[in-house]
Amino acid sequence: MFDSLDDWLIIAVVAGILFYGSSKIPQLARSLGRSVGEFKRGRIEVERELKAEAAAAAGAPAAADR
Repeated sequence: MFDSLDDWLIIAVVAGILFYGSSKIPQLARSLGRSVGEFKRGRIEVERELKAEAAAAAGAPAAADR
């Protein structure tokens, strides 16, 4: 019955409207988007630091940040 992701997404949206009301949904989506963005920035920073440490360990000069 609920085999696809679309079905579960619809159920989640309806449940969100029931629990939080339609006025809170944009605020929740905005804060979720900000959280995802912060997570991506943190992940990129960690990857950049790991690459710099790997380059330093290999004796090569560190690549310039883009």
